[in-house]
Amino acid sequence: MAQEVDTAQGAEMRRGAGAARGRASWCWALALLWLAAFPGWPRASGIPSRRHWPVPYKRFDFRPKPDPYCQAKYTFCPTGSPIPVMEGDDDIEVFRLQAPVWEFKYGDLLGHLKIMHDAIGFRSTLTGKNYTMEWYELFQLGNCTFPHLRPEMDAPFWCNQGAACFFEGIDDVHWKENGTLVQVATISGNMFNQMAKWVKQDNETGIYYETWNVKASPEKGAETWFDSYDCSKFVLRTFDKLAEFGAEFKNIETNYTRIFLYSGEPTYLGNETSVFGPTGNKTLGLAIKRFYYPFKPHLPTKEFLLSLLQIFDAVIVHRQFYLFYNFEYWFLPMKFPFIKITYEEIPLPNRNKTLSAL
Repeated sequence: MAQEVDTAQGAEMRRGAGAARGRASWCWALALLWLAAFPGWPRASGIPSRRHWPVPYKRFDFRPKPDPYCQAKYTFCPTGSPIPVMEGDDDIEVFRLQAPVWEFKYGDLLGHLKIMHDAIGFRSTLTGKNYTMEWYELFQLGNCTFPHLRPEMDAPFWCNQGAACFFEGIDDVHWKENGTLVQVATISGNMFNQMAKWVKQDNETGIYYETWNVKASPEKGAETWFDSYDCSKFVLRTFDKLAEFGAEFKNIETNYTRIFLYSGEPTYLGNETSVFGPTGNKTLGLAIKRFYYPFKPHLPTKEFLLSLLQIFDAVIVHRQFYLFYNFEYWFLPMKFPFIKITYEEIPLPNRNKTLSAL
């Protein structure tokens, strides 16, 4: 049973263990990598195209309790601890942390493909204590990217929440062996305390994970339709906020993993009620569920290989993708190269530029 996540100072950020229904499968990830390596539903009638891009990520007033159906194979933030209140004159060293996704299971395999997880480390020079802060999925990545098709429900069922996790200590071996552990700034205890308050607010209002970046093409300056909301975006938001508070960052190269879909202008289809409700579009609803069916977890090898062919046929041959964003459905008319995993440099914030933009 998932519990609420709270980053308030003095409140623990953790979730109870669970390993039953709703856990993520590795098959979707292989499908994603396969499509990246081997690179028409019509417009919904009567529904105008939205032309303000990218579509803003929707924030909420509070974090809802997860449905009991949603369980994780690996416990979210198992050693979570309160964010401490630092002494105002403390010097806090800030570290950029990066390691291969699922390193605990696959070692450095995904590191060779530059599929990396990002986090932030802190060290108090007054106490000598180290801390790690990261943001990731409550129910693993597969559940945040694709829904469950439950026979008793008309609409796809989503187990999608992401949240911040803070705990004492930095696992030096984990971050150094196949990734990165490098100091990027030094901040005051007051800046750290300001950041802690902001993390609480950010965590309570930004509740769900978004895997995909969607653009018109890989070309520089191409239109962005949707932005991802993942571990790297949390790190980037935190660094930007620290720069607003006065932090000065070192001039070093910083790269982040991004997963792109490429499509023509998306078509808005509706929300769960308008598509799957009593007066919804049954034909459209069936098409969406057929699209998501091959991504279901826990398939035997034969069915998994068949699912790969079905995914290839939908995305590459028929150039279709149904995106669930802001709890609404969109149709993406896919374009070559369809899907791509990049490892892009995104510079550390420049304090002067950040202040001038305020």
